[in-house]
Amino acid sequence: MKIYDDKHIKNVAFVGANKSGKTTLAETMLFEAGLVKRRGSVENKNTVSDYHEIEQERETSIFATPLHTEWRNYKINIIDTPGLDDFIGEIASTMRVADSVVTVVNAQHGVEVGTEIIWNYVDRFSLPTLFVLNQIDSPNADFDESFKSIVDLVGNNAVKIQYPLVVDGAQCIIDVLKMKMYKFGPEGGKPEKLEIPEDQKELANKLNNELVEKAAENDEDLMELYFDKGTLNEDEMREGIKKGMLNHELFPVFCVSALNNMGSGRLMGFIDNVAPSAADLKPEQSVEGETIECKVDAPTSLFIFKTVYEPNLGQISFFKVKSGEIKQNDKLENSRNEEIESLNQLFIIDGKNREPVEKLSAGDIGATLKLKYTETNDTLRTKDSNITIKPISYPSPRINKSVNAVDKNDEEKLNEALKKIHSQDPTVIIKYSSELKQQILSCQGELHLATIDWTLQKVYGIKASFEQPRITYRETIQRSATTSYKHKKQSGGSGQFGEVHIKIEPWYEGMPEPEGFNIRKKEEVDLAWGGKLVFYNCIVGGVIDTRYLPAVLKGILEVMEEGPLTKSYARDIRVMLFDGKMHAVDSNDISFKIAAAHAFKEAFLNAKPKLLEPIHELTVKVPEELMGNVMTDLQSRRSIILGMDSDGKYQTIKAKTPLAEMYKYSTTLRSITQGRGSFSTKFSSFELVPNNVQEELIKKEE
Repeated sequence: MKIYDDKHIKNVAFVGANKSGKTTLAETMLFEAGLVKRRGSVENKNTVSDYHEIEQERETSIFATPLHTEWRNYKINIIDTPGLDDFIGEIASTMRVADSVVTVVNAQHGVEVGTEIIWNYVDRFSLPTLFVLNQIDSPNADFDESFKSIVDLVGNNAVKIQYPLVVDGAQCIIDVLKMKMYKFGPEGGKPEKLEIPEDQKELANKLNNELVEKAAENDEDLMELYFDKGTLNEDEMREGIKKGMLNHELFPVFCVSALNNMGSGRLMGFIDNVAPSAADLKPEQSVEGETIECKVDAPTSLFIFKTVYEPNLGQISFFKVKSGEIKQNDKLENSRNEEIESLNQLFIIDGKNREPVEKLSAGDIGATLKLKYTETNDTLRTKDSNITIKPISYPSPRINKSVNAVDKNDEEKLNEALKKIHSQDPTVIIKYSSELKQQILSCQGELHLATIDWTLQKVYGIKASFEQPRITYRETIQRSATTSYKHKKQSGGSGQFGEVHIKIEPWYEGMPEPEGFNIRKKEEVDLAWGGKLVFYNCIVGGVIDTRYLPAVLKGILEVMEEGPLTKSYARDIRVMLFDGKMHAVDSNDISFKIAAAHAFKEAFLNAKPKLLEPIHELTVKVPEELMGNVMTDLQSRRSIILGMDSDGKYQTIKAKTPLAEMYKYSTTLRSITQGRGSFSTKFSSFELVPNNVQEELIKKEE
């Protein structure tokens, strides 16, 4: 295969709402360039991009799939992404290596919910973006309304490069950059290139002038040229459009019918000639603060942005060459662990098809097999080059489930499968909670979870059960209590004897020292689960030997690890050990540990014990017109509204919500907002639970 230089490689991400036609457009572009002899379709389950069984079964993209095509001496790497935000991790990894974004919009519907959600993500990265209105030949297509919806989304910097027209029953596209009309036959394909009809010249000239003005706005030299000449030629307009895209301040809009192969060649021509390449983008800064220049003669660095496990191939690592070049059998250092990896095979991969290559240059995307020490987000570099590429920042999980194998004999197999699933999709997080004694799977939503379940069953042959995780409650006290306990056991020979007298109180930061006690020593224990135990030795006259005090403390801590109310961790308590007795022969560590545990438990139950529940800070972003329904739902979840902010057409609601009330919130919010709402959560604090909730929880433990 031909090796392309950095200026002739374009990496584009195809994004857009579900069913907008991204996969069909990618297929058509591969066909138009002659890389496939016959176009597949989503319905016939034979596209290059959607090759996974689950994608064919559901007739929708679930994974971001790298492809490539070649057009007029340029190489275009395409990454076809899912349109559902449950798979936002796939989009996040794609954004990290894309040079430009092609946002596909169905001309029958205009900007949809999925478009809005994904645009918010694209906008955050300020990537060069163009829009493609697809299905322009559909009887229900409405170009003007669809374009208006794009303007509503991105503002007045959306600019028409093309608009559709039907002439004598034939689908046509007027191109106001080239000032030509493309006329398509019923089968699409290569169009007839014609002059713009007389009745369209006024509109076309008006749009051309608007395009010239937008192009000139992005460069001082072009603006001066525009003022001098009153216009710009096509090459000058291209230069201005590219600069506007690089500034994320100009969004060209194109027309296509992906299904009927209309307009894809012109779109590829624009990507070739105008859309920025990796070399056009602002150089990245490494973690170490070094500038990473997209040049062939720079030290080699690769960024691993995606990992896939294929049954017959094993681990496939997808990478972008950030600098330098990589040749077959080159050895590079992993910046994370300093292990040396040998890249014995290099491929260009189109779906499930692999094409071996001998080398890849800066800006290009490729893949290799069976790396031993390398994962997604890793940097492979020339040894001692001191380059670590900044990792992908993945969105936080939105739902949590406890997961177990239905057949207990499959537990080890399940753990291995989940590790591989996490390796392929880092938004799937697996952790074992020693507190809950449950394995917790965290992911983006119910659709995401259904895909994980499908993968476990169909790929790994494991049936798993997914349940609501237990809640990590805490226990504490609200008043002081004093008690004593004597542990005495005699069974022949040396017995056991220990007696302790203690007072316990609620602890808070900055509280004064206890009065009425002769404090000999104070010990503060920062508890692993949060909060504190403050332990005072107030023994007078040596009634308990100091060698037994660690055992007393240990007995108290053992009870705090399984609180007396619900066996949840206890916290924020101080204990004064002020009296007791010991026996010269029968006293030992175990005796005082048992006595302290019983005394502490009794005192705890007499000190008005209270459960604390985890409270999360919830941020919800919803369209303004749907805010009332969302607020009503939040109030039903015992939420405390902290505030609201306006964000364009959206409102951002901040609230504190008990974790126990967040179960299935992802599904509920999707239903309330027709999928237009999004949310994120983070732990805030532990706070007292209502009395009725506490009573129910204690009953469950009885």
